[in-house]
Amino acid sequence: MSVQVFGTAVSRGVAIGRAVMVASSRVDVAHYFVAPDRVDHEVCRLRQARDAVAGELLALKRDMPADVPHELAALLDVHLMMLHDDALTDATKAWIRERRYNAEWALSAQLEVLARQFDDMEDAYLRERKADLEQVVERVLRQLGRDPEAQPRSLLPEGNDGEPLVLVANDVAPADMMQFKRSVFTGFVTDVGGRTSHTAIVARSLDIPAVVGAREASRMIRQDDLLVIDGDAGVVIVNPSDIVLEEYRFRQQQSELERARLNRLRHTPAVTLDGQAVELLANIESPGDADAALAAGAVGVGLFRSEFLFMNRGGNLPGEDEQFEAYRQAVLAMQGLPVTIRTVDIGADKPIERMSAQEQRHEHGLNPALGLRAIRWSLSEPGMFRQQLRAILRASAFGKVRILIPMVAHGSEVRAVLEALQRARQQLDDAGRAYGRVELGAMIEVPAAAVVIDRFLADFDFVSVGTNDLIQYTLAIDRADDEVAHLYDPWHPAVLHLLHHTISRAQAHGRSVCVCGEMAGDPAFTELLLGMGLRSFSMHPARIASIKQKLLRADTRQLASLMPKVLAAERADAAMQQALADAGRSAT
Repeated sequence: MSVQVFGTAVSRGVAIGRAVMVASSRVDVAHYFVAPDRVDHEVCRLRQARDAVAGELLALKRDMPADVPHELAALLDVHLMMLHDDALTDATKAWIRERRYNAEWALSAQLEVLARQFDDMEDAYLRERKADLEQVVERVLRQLGRDPEAQPRSLLPEGNDGEPLVLVANDVAPADMMQFKRSVFTGFVTDVGGRTSHTAIVARSLDIPAVVGAREASRMIRQDDLLVIDGDAGVVIVNPSDIVLEEYRFRQQQSELERARLNRLRHTPAVTLDGQAVELLANIESPGDADAALAAGAVGVGLFRSEFLFMNRGGNLPGEDEQFEAYRQAVLAMQGLPVTIRTVDIGADKPIERMSAQEQRHEHGLNPALGLRAIRWSLSEPGMFRQQLRAILRASAFGKVRILIPMVAHGSEVRAVLEALQRARQQLDDAGRAYGRVELGAMIEVPAAAVVIDRFLADFDFVSVGTNDLIQYTLAIDRADDEVAHLYDPWHPAVLHLLHHTISRAQAHGRSVCVCGEMAGDPAFTELLLGMGLRSFSMHPARIASIKQKLLRADTRQLASLMPKVLAAERADAAMQQALADAGRSAT
C-alpha cells in the first residue's frame, strides 16, 4: 500500500529509487560499500570484533565481586546470548555478503531490523530487551571503530546493477554527503534538518532531490521500499501506485530535458545584456571535481574546500607532500585557470578525529559554530598551518593559485597569518623548493569583518563572502537547528546591508570580491547580487548553467537603480520582486 511521508522541501526535482536504510546510533558509524574481494575480510572484521566483545563480557563476569547481585551476572549472560544469536550474527554477515555493506553498516542495519521486531512484541519485558540489544551492538561497533584498516572507501558499490538508490537516514554526516557526487544515490531523505541545515545546503549545491525533517521516515520506510522523492513539494511517496509512478517518471524526464537545454549554455560567455562580463567559478572539495568544473563552463575554482582532505582519516592528518600532490593535481586539471584554495575550515559541522578531549568537549558541549574553528584552529596548530601553507605555495609553481583564509575577524589574526605565510616562504627558500606568487584573500563571514572591512583590505588582495555563515552569525541562528531554522533569512535587511557594504568597499579599494556561499548558486539572488555590483560568483558546478541563464537576461544598470528601494525595504524579497515586475512593465 502506498504511503506518503511529509517533510521540508530543500532541493528541487524528482528522485525515484529503492530505499537504502542507514540506522541511527549513539556510535558514529561509517557507511560504505566494500569491493567484492574485500567481503571475506569484512566478515572477518565482524567476527574479530564480536569475539573481542565476548572476551570483555566474560572477563567482566569472571572478575565480578561476590557481593554483586546475581541479576547483573544474568544480564551479562543475556548480552552474551544476544552477541552469538544467529538473528544478529548470521543476518549481519548476509548484509555484508549480499549487499556488500561494510561491517559497521551491516551491523547497524540488522539492529534496525531487530529493534522493530522488539517494538512489535506484546510482552513488556521482551520489548525492554531492545535496550540490551542496542548496548551489545554498540560494544561491537566500538570494537570495529578501533580497527586501523576500517577506513571508508566509497558509497559507490562496484558491480551495482544500475538500479537507482535513495538514502534514508536520521541525518547524513558532511563527510558522507561529499561522496554523493560519486555514488549511485539519486536522492535522500532524513528524519531531521531544515532548509538551512548542512545536508540541505549540500543537496541544493549538488542538485540532488531531497526531503529533510521527515520525522517518521526511518520508522515508516523499510529496506528496498520503492520511493519517490518530490523535492518540490517535500513529500516522499513509499511504494507508489503504477499511475503515480508513471506521473513522476514523466516529471523526471522533463527535468532531464531542462538540464540538457541549460547545458548547451556552458560555452556561452557569461555577459549581461548591457555588456558586463561576469566570472562564474566553481566550488570543489577534491582534485577530481575539477573535471566537472571545466565541463560546466567554470572559468576557475573560487573555493577549494581543503578540509575534506583532513576528514574521515581516524585522526591521521595529511602530510605536506600529500596535500601538495592534491593541490597540484587540482591546479593542473584546471589547465591554467585560477584555483582558490581555502585553508582548512575544521570545526562546527566538520570535526576531525584528532581534536583533543578538551576540544571535543567544547565542540559537543557548547556552541561549536562559535568555538575553535577555521583560522582559529589553524593558528592554534601553527606547525600544521605552516605545513598547509607550504603545500599550497609549492602547488602555485604549477599554475595560478590564490590562498583564502576563513573566518577572519581580528587584526591579530591577520598579522599572525601574514607572519605564518612569510615563514612558510622562508622555509621553502631554505629547502630550495620552488613556488610561485600567490594572492592572499580573506573570507568575509563574520559580521565584524564586514563592518571593518576597510582595515582588512590593506593586507588582502581579494575577499570572498561566505554567505552561509554571514547570515548565521548576523541573525544568531544555528542553521543546523531545525527549531530555529525558519528564522534563517538571507533577505533580512541586516544581511543585505552587510553584503552590499562588503562588495562596495572592496570595489572602492580596487580589490576583487566574490560570493562563494549558497546565495551565489541560487537563481533567486542572482539579480540582487548583480545589482549590488557583484561580478564574481562561485558555486557548485551543477548550479553554473542556471545562474548563467539568469545573468544572460539581466541588465546590471537597471538592477543597480533598484537597489536603494530594495535595501530600504522591510521585506526585501517582496520589494525586489515588485521592482522587477515594475521594470518589466515599463520596458514593454
